[in-house]
Amino acid sequence: MSARIYQRMKNAMQSGRHRVGLWTLEFEPSEAQRADPLTGWAGSSDTNRQVRLTFPTLEAAKAYADKQGIAYHVVPGPEKKLKLQAYADNFR
Repeated sequence: MSARIYQRMKNAMQSGRHRVGLWTLEFEPSEAQRADPLTGWAGSSDTNRQVRLTFPTLEAAKAYADKQGIAYHVVPGPEKKLKLQAYADNFR
């Protein structure tokens, strides 16, 4: 059982910064999804796919994974780009 640890980023539709800096531990899927013969929906019997744990810091997420014996890898987030723009730039 392995997991990945990543930092939540703000999506394009989000204006606020609520829960942006949290770190998430998510388990890697252990089996592929398959189509249900009756409905055609994709699904699997892997219940770890539904588990998503959040932590305030990267160290807390690593400590939890080490304590539980979970192999993990850290996925670095994209670099933040700060675009400084003045209102007057709209009229140039």
